[in-house]
Amino acid sequence: MKLRMILAAMIFSGFSVSAVAQSVTARDGGPTRSEMTARSNPGAPDGVAFFRPVLDGVLYRGGFSGGDKNRTGLSSAQRGALCSEGFSKGFYADFGKNTDYGPTSCGGGNFDYQSARSSRPANVMKAIHDVIKSPGSGPVYVHCMWGVHSSGALSAMALVQFCGWSEDRAKDYWNEARNGAPCSGGCDEWIDAKFDRFSYDPSLAISDAERAAICPE
Repeated sequence: MKLRMILAAMIFSGFSVSAVAQSVTARDGGPTRSEMTARSNPGAPDGVAFFRPVLDGVLYRGGFSGGDKNRTGLSSAQRGALCSEGFSKGFYADFGKNTDYGPTSCGGGNFDYQSARSSRPANVMKAIHDVIKSPGSGPVYVHCMWGVHSSGALSAMALVQFCGWSEDRAKDYWNEARNGAPCSGGCDEWIDAKFDRFSYDPSLAISDAERAAICPE
């Protein structure tokens, strides 16, 4: 498990385990492009692929190593790991038909796991907004089967909603982070169809200071 190796290295170097949790909750200026498109980043539970920041301390995305053939979603161990890292909410986009959703507790924390649809993003955008407006709340984790299509679409929409990105820029990000994975019916058509169901919601506006703390450049 990569996270365990990272923890061991940090402890050996004199850092505390809480430093990893701080890294996923810190709102310190937005992720870099390389972090947003990396194969993975620190903090990923075992079995999770393409673990990437979208909004610093607020939104992360990912998928499963090898997919999720049985549509059962995050295991109890993975939920517990995310809870322990400080995540407050999780969404399985589009595929979790056999998933047992609900809360997971970990000490003083709680991770609320829910279903989501990339063609109906309103509840995910509202959850992200709630976290932005509550600095003490842990981030949202949105994932799909592979971590490239549906979770990427919701992440791209969040960048439009909260960071002022244009739709074209957000679609370019989605395409770059797709890792070359194919799309049924064509990739331009796939992401266009998702954005046809999304529009900016002025009731979820955030301040310039909030945007500066969480959004990529």
